[in-house]
Amino acid sequence: MNRLASPTLAALLAVVPTVALAHTGGDHVHGFEAGLSHPILGVDHLLAMVAIGLVSARAGGAFQLRVPAGFLGGMGLGALLAMGGVAIPFAEQGIAGSLVILGVLLAVSVSGVGTAGARLVALAGLFGFLHGFAHGTEVPESGSGLAYAAGFLLTTAGLHTAGVLAGRQVLEKTMVWRVGGVALSAAGLAFATGAV
Repeated sequence: MNRLASPTLAALLAVVPTVALAHTGGDHVHGFEAGLSHPILGVDHLLAMVAIGLVSARAGGAFQLRVPAGFLGGMGLGALLAMGGVAIPFAEQGIAGSLVILGVLLAVSVSGVGTAGARLVALAGLFGFLHGFAHGTEVPESGSGLAYAAGFLLTTAGLHTAGVLAGRQVLEKTMVWRVGGVALSAAGLAFATGAV
């Protein structure tokens, strides 16, 4: 595992410059088009969205829809609260933490989740809330907040779908899940500590 983990982690961290973080705020946020592009402009968001799809694929069955739906529902709520002026401390740290936890979920078996599935959906909802809140704080008063939210929700759903489809291709490849999970958790820790 170490032979695979080191190059994978190095490659992952090489594409995570600080300027790529999606939550820079400011005048670049305007309407539907900006919302569509926003989740893919920040590596932390991009990794989380795809990871939700991967975790969903590994959970299997109806959770391939329920987990992403939980994330999207939480994301919409978080964005609305942020656009309404509600302040939530430590949202950015929560986003980094979501990467760490999603990495752990990828590295360990979450197949056949059974009754734990409801907790997985709730966890996805919490992570979506944090990501949505970060997006929602960046909508300027002059921007079209609802159109912007519709855009980032649509792109997020697409990234979840990509993750589910990719996860189905590697369901039986345990080493891929472990290496990917370790790399994702390491990226989350790097974001949390400000190393990137």
